[in-house]
Amino acid sequence: MEWIKLIGIVIIILGFILKFDTIATVVVAGLVTALVSGISFIEFLTILGEAFTNQRFVTLFFLTLPMIGLSETFGLKEQAIRFIEKIKGLSTGGLFTVYQAIRELSGFFSIRLGGHPQFVRPLIYPMAEAAAESDTDGKLDEDDVEKIKARASAADNYGNFFAQNTFAGSAGIQLISATLIDLGLNGNQSSLAIASIPIAVIALVLGAIFNWRFDRQLRKKAKAKK
Repeated sequence: MEWIKLIGIVIIILGFILKFDTIATVVVAGLVTALVSGISFIEFLTILGEAFTNQRFVTLFFLTLPMIGLSETFGLKEQAIRFIEKIKGLSTGGLFTVYQAIRELSGFFSIRLGGHPQFVRPLIYPMAEAAAESDTDGKLDEDDVEKIKARASAADNYGNFFAQNTFAGSAGIQLISATLIDLGLNGNQSSLAIASIPIAVIALVLGAIFNWRFDRQLRKKAKAKK
């Protein structure tokens, strides 16, 4: 019954569908997979702890937060809005799709330019709101604004989560590779990165479809208000 070792995938899917805490879902999925594979609870904690301590450098992004705060204080948000207002015909969904594509491409080359505090809040969200106001003649209510915030964060999440492992030297690939090697399995980093590319492409296509539908919803709602 080798298939039972894939139960972790089922747990992750159900956890995401039911909107459970992401980190807790992933840890539980890993624990259950370890237990059904014959790995004890103590061994699981040892593997998890060693993998984390070996990849401590993934938290270096915290150093960028003071710089982003200073940039926003001195008018980064206002300049982003002015920039997007000059681009005619760019919709909110179109902006999100472009950003997701850039996010995935930067992940492929391991250029970490995105993130919620670094890009979404000070840049992408204000630009998306300005694009929506231009596309709907300024007819946005609080519900529209909240949906734009959520979509902006989603575009970043899609681009980061589904494309971060397309670079063979990324922290995620190193973590997965080191864990597989410790377990005596094939942990070739190039193979892991190549296997991640189709997922990134599918995520981009689905994201573009969702964003197109979002544009239609905003326009339909604005038309109904008129």
